[in-house]
Amino acid sequence: MNSTRAKGMNMDLFFLSLVLILLGGTLAPIFNRRFTLMKLIAVITLCAGCLLGLVDAGSKLIHGGSYRYAFAYLNALSLEFQIDALSAFFLTTIFFICFCSLIYSFHYLNNAEKAFRISVNYMLFSLLMISMALVVAAGNIIAFLVSWEIMSLSSFFLVIYNYASSENRQAGRLYFIFSHVGAMFILSAFAIIYQHTGKFGFIDAASLSHGAKLLVFIFSFIGFGSKAGVFPLHIWLPHAHPAAPSHISAVMSGVMIKTGIYGIFRMYAILELHTPVFGSIVLSAGIVSGILGVVYALGQHDLKRLLAYHSVENIGIILMGMGIGMLGVSSGKPVMAVLGFAGSLLHVLNHSIFKSLLFMGAGMVLQKTGTSSIDVLGGLLKKMRITGTTFLIGSLAIAGLPPFNGFISEFIIYLGAFKGVVLTGMTFVLSLLGIVGLAVIGGLALACFTKVTGVVFQGEPRSRAAENADEKGVAMLVPMVILAGACVMIGVYPEPFILMAIRGIDSLNLGYAVIPLEGFVAITGSLTRAVTAFFAVVLGIFALRVFLYRDKITTRSSTWGCGFTRPTAKMQYTGSSYAASILSFFKPVAPLSEHHPRIKGIFPEETHYFSHVHDIAERYMKNLTVIPVMALFDKLRWIQYGDIHLYIGYILLAIIVLLFFI
Repeated sequence: MNSTRAKGMNMDLFFLSLVLILLGGTLAPIFNRRFTLMKLIAVITLCAGCLLGLVDAGSKLIHGGSYRYAFAYLNALSLEFQIDALSAFFLTTIFFICFCSLIYSFHYLNNAEKAFRISVNYMLFSLLMISMALVVAAGNIIAFLVSWEIMSLSSFFLVIYNYASSENRQAGRLYFIFSHVGAMFILSAFAIIYQHTGKFGFIDAASLSHGAKLLVFIFSFIGFGSKAGVFPLHIWLPHAHPAAPSHISAVMSGVMIKTGIYGIFRMYAILELHTPVFGSIVLSAGIVSGILGVVYALGQHDLKRLLAYHSVENIGIILMGMGIGMLGVSSGKPVMAVLGFAGSLLHVLNHSIFKSLLFMGAGMVLQKTGTSSIDVLGGLLKKMRITGTTFLIGSLAIAGLPPFNGFISEFIIYLGAFKGVVLTGMTFVLSLLGIVGLAVIGGLALACFTKVTGVVFQGEPRSRAAENADEKGVAMLVPMVILAGACVMIGVYPEPFILMAIRGIDSLNLGYAVIPLEGFVAITGSLTRAVTAFFAVVLGIFALRVFLYRDKITTRSSTWGCGFTRPTAKMQYTGSSYAASILSFFKPVAPLSEHHPRIKGIFPEETHYFSHVHDIAERYMKNLTVIPVMALFDKLRWIQYGDIHLYIGYILLAIIVLLFFI
């Protein structure tokens, strides 16, 4: 094994952080008989690795430059790794969210009867973290594909953590199929690069012909879009995220699906083809994903499934920013390009923060009530004040309201789109559609999270489980407070984080000199601080009210029921009734099926109401992808007889066949 390093460049801290993470994951199964000790060792070691990686990635992002490392085996196989500004930005996000999720897992995984399963969960979690880091640091095709496959397999086993449930197994199967169908498209894109260049390096892709570059980008967009959850390739996502443990859902939604976004950014950078076709494809896919993602979220009854659809929505927003940036480059508008790309990258960070926070809040609700069904909860804010408050902050952030971080990135994307409105032709049309799309997404997201916070955390409990809830478990509360604080901090003081995103796009090789964006950054900061001042005045008035009433007698009573003296929880709005009028408008793309037996007779029997919003992509993509793949696997069952000698024969046959091609 030979290794080479670029002179003066150091990646030792990066690999040391991965070694620490691997060590923590390996130690977990060894100590599984001592449950608390096992969790302490795993969490402390894994967190140490994440902190080291976070410091290293942040340092590389601040100081810039490109850091290379290569492993050569027998002068034939080379695994190259490179960390530039784009990689460092994604590594910062990965290590920060994984650090918070690890702390959360200490009390979330608290069933000593499943000690071995939990230890294996930590081992697989460590492999997922390592593989995600290596994916964004991969410097050639071989290193990327190996890391990508490890990431897909480790996350698959994490999804089926509760494998006794048939629903979880089905979710894992669906995720496995889409992961590998997407991987086939990525492999096809890389095969075209290798066919034309004869090399495995990414840098050689720039020498491809115009037609080959178009084909490579389309194949890679489909492959990476499947991992990111782009409509209509998203159908695995609302099944897999609710099935996984909540801290894994936070990581998968917060950072793992962003490796697909990273792949699209990286392919755009290495192809060096600045055509408006790329921007049109990406922006159009972003608009469709953003609007339909939030529409389907509105119709969900399960809290984690609702959050999963919001990942589709926010991937759409990220793609919209990326598409605006690409159109800016092809139109020769550097300010539009930088605003679009910077807004997209900043939303990668912002979404990872507030979506992880929301999944952790949903996990707390699920653990303390035993259900994530929205319509049987209610009144949780009285018993779960920290969870309710942090969830409210995350809800305001994801809805894009100031002074929270979601507003900042969406505002920058808006600014980039408005720069495109002054142009002509298709760029004008797409930029205008982007502005309208962002406005529609923001309004629907606000309606959706008004529904969630109102039905889940406010009102009166709709079940005994909601009535008896608590929020014990400090390790689960601490990361939620940290992430909520990050939502506020980025919203109030956005300048350094905007500059981080701008530095991250340096690796796209746009060829621009310094772009004067100080005015845009100042406007953004001034807006959020003005809203912060307004909130400070409101809080000051509230504090004054508390002070003035401190010695007076106050009483508590139920909400006024318009003169009705005996209200019940059944009289409250349900999630279904709240969203019904909005969903009826989108019925052509979100068909609704309802089951409600009619009330008959003078003394009618107890009745019920059930509604389900159908995902049109899931209806048709299953027929195009899942069913054919499963049918093919069923026909190939004859290959697997359980005979080890037969399997050895398969390996020998594969080697003989390969010898004819080498």
